[in-house]
Amino acid sequence: MTDKKKIKELYRQTVQLMGIYQIKNLVNGKIYIGRSADLNGKINSERFQLKNNLHMNRELQADFNGLGQEKFSFEILDRLPPKQDPDHDSGGDLRTLEEMWLEKLQPFAAKGYHKKKP
Repeated sequence: MTDKKKIKELYRQTVQLMGIYQIKNLVNGKIYIGRSADLNGKINSERFQLKNNLHMNRELQADFNGLGQEKFSFEILDRLPPKQDPDHDSGGDLRTLEEMWLEKLQPFAAKGYHKKKP
């Protein structure tokens, strides 16, 4: 096995950090909440999207463009411990955890970048 193949195989076997993250506007306190099975990768992706004007949340993107990166923090709010069963799908667990954080922080209207579901 080549070194490159070994590295790829080790990466696939590495347990990724799963959980809930937040992007916070440090000027007005508004927050954006998200979930991911790979928190570090997702936070990097969110930063990349915002820096390149590609983020799906247009309001967050507009604030980021107007205020600049230094006025935003990227934080992990909660971690979901990995299950022992490698076939376990953690998607439902992540959605439930995200719903709990959305309920707790209420990131809607003046408090955040989410739209309240009817």
